Amino acid sequence: MAASSQTGTSGIGKRVLLAGVGLVVVVAALYVGGWYYAVSALKGNVLRALGKRDNAGISAECTDLDFRGFPFKIGMYCSKVMVDDHVNGISASFDKLTSSAAVYQPGHIAWQLKSPAEIRNANGLAISAEWTDLQSTLVTKGKGIEQGTTAIEGLKAGIVSAFNGQDINVTAGHTEIHVRQNGDDLETAIGVENANAVIKDFPQILPALTANADITLSGKAGLLDGSDKDGRLNATSGILHRVVADIGDGRVMTLSGPFSFDEQGYVSGQFKLEIDQLGPWRDGLKTAIPAAKHTIDLAAKLLKAMAAGGDNVSVDLTADHGNVTLSGFIPLGSIPPI
Repeated sequence: MAASSQTGTSGIGKRVLLAGVGLVVVVAALYVGGWYYAVSALKGNVLRALGKRDNAGISAECTDLDFRGFPFKIGMYCSKVMVDDHVNGISASFDKLTSSAAVYQPGHIAWQLKSPAEIRNANGLAISAEWTDLQSTLVTKGKGIEQGTTAIEGLKAGIVSAFNGQDINVTAGHTEIHVRQNGDDLETAIGVENANAVIKDFPQILPALTANADITLSGKAGLLDGSDKDGRLNATSGILHRVVADIGDGRVMTLSGPFSFDEQGYVSGQFKLEIDQLGPWRDGLKTAIPAAKHTIDLAAKLLKAMAAGGDNVSVDLTADHGNVTLSGFIPLGSIPPI
């Protein structure tokens, strides 16, 4: 009787053990499947951050794709990334990309991109860029991006136009870009420190500047998560909360106001321009652009008169389908369409 009971107990134990092993196998299989699903989502979100929009004719390719980090991290590696906008004739290529997220927080993604980068368009504009470090973070919801931050150290970029032969070199010690969805709107904040631009055949006199911009685009949250079918800024409105350029010694220029783009890409808007230390700004611009010194002198005199002779100026600028006027009646020039 004792032997029979022992045999029965042993059989139950084996069945429990087999059930436990089976459960472990099922859980492990689900975990592995979930891990590969998560890295697939990671790939989609990172490439979307670089511009991929299938519904807008923008494709992205990751060369030598490799998934890494199993089992505790979700990671992706590419030896090269290429993005092509087949509609607007724009192509871009970037060097090595690595990205990762914790298994327990797959919607928070960190990624790094190595330089160099090359961007070209069908109109003959070519941009080459390199940097010492580029780090970015993304917060996703579902299959889209909700917000992101990018920091770039030691940026150097060359911009060459085959159309007019213009050659510009841009440098920035530190650059930050913040984007996020706020309901249907897209909010963007951009800041640069120790930035400079050198234009070929023009003397470089103005000192390095610090600048930042805070902009809201109405109804364009879909540009971030890929749901915007158009992907353009035409027929879009927004608010330029504040754009500030500071070249030191109290020389600060600020621009703000609402704006809109028409279907052709021309801008309209009502802006307030504030200039501190008008005299030093005038002198710096005359030295940097000697061919325009008479125009700069005339503009400075007009602004100074509107400020009742003061050196701190606040004036209204109006843009009407690309045509810019001072205080609504003094023409300043035209802004080309985007």
